[in-house]
Order: sequence, then C-alpha cells, then structure tokens
Amino acid sequence: MLSNSSKYAIRAVLYLTEKASVDNKIGSKKVANDLTMPAPFLAKTLQELTKKNIISSVKGPHGGFYLTEANEKNSLFDIIDCIDGVEKFNECYLGQAECSSENPCVVHHLYAPFKDKLISKLKKKTILEMSMEYVKNNNIINTL
Repeated sequence: MLSNSSKYAIRAVLYLTEKASVDNKIGSKKVANDLTMPAPFLAKTLQELTKKNIISSVKGPHGGFYLTEANEKNSLFDIIDCIDGVEKFNECYLGQAECSSENPCVVHHLYAPFKDKLISKLKKKTILEMSMEYVKNNNIINTL
C-alpha cells in the first residue's frame, strides 16, 4: 500500500528521531548509507519533509537533519501525505475508476472499514510514539 518513497521517508524519520538532535545533526548521505537507501533520492525526500516542517534541517558545514519536539508530534499520516499524498487511500482497492458506498466494487465493504481504521491509526500515531516502539523492539533500521 505504501510506496517505496513513503517507506524510505518513514524509516529515515525514525532513524533521525533516534540518532539526531539539535546538537547532532545528520547529513542525508549518512542516513542513506546506514539505511542502505539511494542517497540522491533520500536527499530529495528529506528536503520535502523539511519544507512541510515534518523534520528540521540546517545548511552548512555543521548542518544536517534532525527533529525538534514539535516535529516529533507530527503523525505518520503527515509523512505519507507529504511524500505520496493521501489520494491513494481513496482509490478503489481493485483499481476500478468508480468505487464508493453507492457504487461499490466486490471488496469495497470488506476493505473500507480496514482503510478507515488504518487512516485513523496513522493520524493518531506520532513520530515519537512510533520511534519509541521501534527502539523498544530494537529494529528501527531494518523496519518496513
């Protein structure tokens, strides 16, 4: 359901939550290297997240990416919205052009409650909460 771009973004943000701070900013190349992601692609992704105030950055020789307390209050839904947009969540599960409660595909009524619950959880789960879960489970780098 999530694009690779969103998966990379979530993993990178979780990494920054654990490893970076205002006093220890991390460059996109290090994040990409540690998470085995394409560096140029990740750099563009991190720039998009910065533009939407999901993460913070400073340019220059001592610059890099990090999260503030305000950034950590953003949700996983915010990350996905920034990278992919939320239109994917409104598309038909089977790819039909028209699918709604009034004109459902054959799996619409099975999928709709799951989709609504997923969206609700993504909106409620903050970056900090997600990071704490992954640190607790010791799998922040290889997740998703």
